[in-house]
Amino acid sequence: MLKTDILKRIVVNILLLLTAAMASGQVNVESSIDSMEIFIGEQVRMTVNVTMKHGQRLAMPVFKPTEQITPGVEVLSEGAADTAELDNDMVRVSKQYTLTSFDENLYYLPPVKVKVDGKEYSSKNLALKVLTVPVDTLHPNQFFPPKSVQDNPFLWSEWSGVFWLSVLVLILIMLAVYLRLRLRENKPIIASVKIIKRVLPHQKAMQQIEQIKADRLVSSENQKEYYTKLTDTLRKYIEERFGFNAMEMTSDEIIERLQQAEDRRMIDELRELFTTADLVKFAKYSTLINENDANLVNAIEFINTTKIENQPTEERIEPQLTEQDKRSIRSRITIKWVLWAIMLVGIAIVIYVFYQIFLLLG
Repeated sequence: MLKTDILKRIVVNILLLLTAAMASGQVNVESSIDSMEIFIGEQVRMTVNVTMKHGQRLAMPVFKPTEQITPGVEVLSEGAADTAELDNDMVRVSKQYTLTSFDENLYYLPPVKVKVDGKEYSSKNLALKVLTVPVDTLHPNQFFPPKSVQDNPFLWSEWSGVFWLSVLVLILIMLAVYLRLRLRENKPIIASVKIIKRVLPHQKAMQQIEQIKADRLVSSENQKEYYTKLTDTLRKYIEERFGFNAMEMTSDEIIERLQQAEDRRMIDELRELFTTADLVKFAKYSTLINENDANLVNAIEFINTTKIENQPTEERIEPQLTEQDKRSIRSRITIKWVLWAIMLVGIAIVIYVFYQIFLLLG
């Protein structure tokens, strides 16, 4: 019975050892370094690769900035872990650490320790040699201080183009100022087209006759004023309607001109009206009220019979410009176009000059 228990314990221990060996064989920790030699102050990257089964928990070493991985070698920074899938349900986790050193020496970098599922694994150790810049201490007189900033020699061939373009810009500015003053002195000529409302001749005449009615001149004792206004209204209408100067003509002359185109009966009635008016104005002839009414009706009838309707009620008045005015307008237009051209050319030259200066000074 005692021998059996001892055999069982031996078998269990062997199984445990085999299981631990298999588990440890599935985890592999490798470390490498970019360069084995660096100068003082240079940086080098150390990479740690951990191969393990998928799903295992890994804890990589964490260093604070400027923390020393070994005396004399500092960890400046560390990157994020990068995971890559492998075959057989395996993964590789990689992480980089940036190292530096400020002392000349050959450093031993201890193995990097990681934990997988709480168990610690280590990589191989590394070495880093830090070199210093060779200094000739035997000839201290050959040490020279750093040189100050040296100005490049001035070459007229490099700056001549910029100089002459700048002179051209100044000339263009003076020319633009001169042309601007010319525009101010030469005031613009406003040549606008006017649209005037036009009252037709028969409309004017009827308005004046309506005014005569409103003033009750037909029944007024001042017959001279009545016939003067009535005949003046007819004369103005005839002048505008038939196109001859009726205001400066006698009654007979007006009748004679009208006889060439108008109805004989209407001319006779108009002749009677003018005859009565002349008698009243010059012979102190007195008329009856019904006679005044008849003459007023004849005047209205003459206007309605001879009027021309459907004429345009608006009159377009074109501006009358002299040859000097036309030259002045053309001159202003030319000056404005020249000013715009000068502005565009000047802006382009200024941009080019500044660009060339930037290149020369850079």
